[in-house]
Amino acid sequence: MEQRDFYDLKPSVVLGIAAHPDDLDFGAGGSLAYFASIGAEVYYLQLTDGGKGSNDPAMTPEKLTDIRQKEQEAACNIIGGKGVTFLQHPDGGLEVTMELKKQIVAEIRRLKPDLVITTDPTMVFDSERGIINHPDHRAAGQATLDAVYPLARDRLSFPELEHDGLLPHKVRTVLLTSFSDANYYQDITNTLKTKLDAAAAHASQIGDIAGFQTMLSDHAEQTGKRANYTYAEGFKRIDVYPQ
Repeated sequence: MEQRDFYDLKPSVVLGIAAHPDDLDFGAGGSLAYFASIGAEVYYLQLTDGGKGSNDPAMTPEKLTDIRQKEQEAACNIIGGKGVTFLQHPDGGLEVTMELKKQIVAEIRRLKPDLVITTDPTMVFDSERGIINHPDHRAAGQATLDAVYPLARDRLSFPELEHDGLLPHKVRTVLLTSFSDANYYQDITNTLKTKLDAAAAHASQIGDIAGFQTMLSDHAEQTGKRANYTYAEGFKRIDVYPQ
């Protein structure tokens, strides 16, 4: 997919929404750091507790949840973010329910982001790379898109939120993380190191941190070549309410 001509993204508030601690930093950490560097308030919304991602026989879900939340808070600080909200849905069991959508809508209405970054719900598998996308990633992306449009916009959706002072909000642009089918590339040349440092904060999920950082760097370099940047991240961009 060729990069299209878009207006420059200069958001005031950015909300990253993902299933697990590490999803945003691995997939969009350079872009989140870039937006923070130009003055945006950057927030994370983590939908699951992250309590399943370990093969250590001595690890428990409760202990892992605590570890991964601390890792995510550290990574958010590294990229210049303002804070993380954890919804604590069970890792591996995220479902696209109205309750989940309501929780996301509440956060959108509270923070009023003009840019939301989340995972692409249409990416089910990639046979060439031997990848099956985690069902939590797909559920997170679908619930987020539903929350952005139309639920966060419509005052008669979840009227109890309005009664709590959470008024309707229109998210202007959505970026869906995309590794091979992007229509928009964000230059992260100046924030690649920040992304790599944020990724390294997720030590519980990485065996060889240096090797993983090299892989992320190599991927950013290859992605950058598609848009004449030294390093870049690719997204599917949706301008829900364009200029």
